[in-house]
Amino acid sequence: HKRIGEQADLFHFQSEAPGMVFWHPKGWYAYQAMIRYVRDYYVDNGYQEINTPMLIDCTLWEKSGHWDKFQENMFGVESDKRHYAIKPMNCPGHIQVFNDNLKSYRDLPYRLAEFGTCHRYEPSGTLQGLMRLRAFVQDDGHIFCSEDQIESEVMAFIDHALAVYKHFGFDDVMIRLSTRPEKRVGTDAIWDHSEAVLEKILNDSKLDWELAEGEGAFYGPKLEFNLKDSLSRIWQCGTVQLDFSMPERLGASYINQAGEKTIPVMLHRAILGSLERFFGIVVENTGGWLPLWMVETQVVVSGITDKHLPYCDTILELLKAAGVRARIDARSEKIGYKIREHTLARVPYLIIIGDQEVENKTISVRGGKGEKYDGISCEEFISMILGK
Repeated sequence: HKRIGEQADLFHFQSEAPGMVFWHPKGWYAYQAMIRYVRDYYVDNGYQEINTPMLIDCTLWEKSGHWDKFQENMFGVESDKRHYAIKPMNCPGHIQVFNDNLKSYRDLPYRLAEFGTCHRYEPSGTLQGLMRLRAFVQDDGHIFCSEDQIESEVMAFIDHALAVYKHFGFDDVMIRLSTRPEKRVGTDAIWDHSEAVLEKILNDSKLDWELAEGEGAFYGPKLEFNLKDSLSRIWQCGTVQLDFSMPERLGASYINQAGEKTIPVMLHRAILGSLERFFGIVVENTGGWLPLWMVETQVVVSGITDKHLPYCDTILELLKAAGVRARIDARSEKIGYKIREHTLARVPYLIIIGDQEVENKTISVRGGKGEKYDGISCEEFISMILGK
């Protein structure tokens, strides 16, 4: 994916910012298209999008348990004689939003979502392009619910996650139940109960799954969604984690039907996981030929000579009027050179205009994957690609 990122002008890395991405315009467009897609999912499924601070006083991380269990992976900052941590996760911040005003059982399930930028210290030798970074964004979300809502919320999340993966071209998804790690918070009784809840949900759903002992989060067990790409490689992406501990540690509560304060259950969930990592997986799975809806320039129009440029302008206007993202390559280069260059850059379609196309009011199309459509109308082409 790093090679493709350079060829297609999507992103780059450099030593002054190890484990962090410099996004180029084409790559940033595709990245933002992923965010727009997930944001639509949030709206359709009852999530409220929020944003929480990047720097939070270390006392909060101590209360949440992160400082004790995770501090070797956290970056710190000092200011005004106070110690802050750059957030490695979004969950404590989401609990602060939940706690800011009193909730009742009628407010549950209470679903919060954030495209939260996280920083985690990873040793320099383990950094691997987009796959392992020090700075990344998660399509993070947390669901605060009562215990009797856990099953329906987890089942709904599983259904939605599988549908999202299918939309990106991943049909082969393996689910793992990750159980209590050695370093953890909470009693064995809580872990016994929460692991049994997730196992029952998996069995009731009739889904295939496997056990990953000791690989849960320090605050609770989780379901992991592992994708198999076109080269049969396995990538761990989404998770849903069941947490009975952190809401209590950070003072979360709601008023139940009896008028009593009750601690909510917290579901930590992400479908794509690290957006950067998921983007890298999609790039590798597609060989850089991203889905058409993610591509900044879907079509490049090019004349064989300068005399064909007026008709190129006409075609460009038709494409833009139909909502196709297109531009003209008016450089005085040979058409073969242009085709090679735009193919290397993973432009999905190149429209070629010559004497015959001008005379017949048609276009000839070269698809990036070798497709050829000669002498078709612009309207036919538009109809063809708008369905993709």
